[in-house]
Amino acid sequence: KKGTRLLRKAAKQGLADAQLGLGRCFEDGAGVVQDEEEAVKLYRQAAVQGFADGQYELGHCYAKGKGCVKNEKEAVKLFRQ
Repeated sequence: KKGTRLLRKAAKQGLADAQLGLGRCFEDGAGVVQDEEEAVKLYRQAAVQGFADGQYELGHCYAKGKGCVKNEKEAVKLFRQ
């Protein structure tokens, strides 16, 4: 719980690494209640900063329809960035 608290603080400050890490926690339910929609939100925050891992995770969510509506075109676009 302390780890997720620190990740939340860093993610709110706009740190893409923290947004990605917290997104993974929400996707997996690690230290927080699982919430795939919240994971997508956090991955998107990292992705718009040009963070490649955030773009990949967001693309994966779009490809699988995890936490969002499945959109293969958007997934491919993110994978190509």
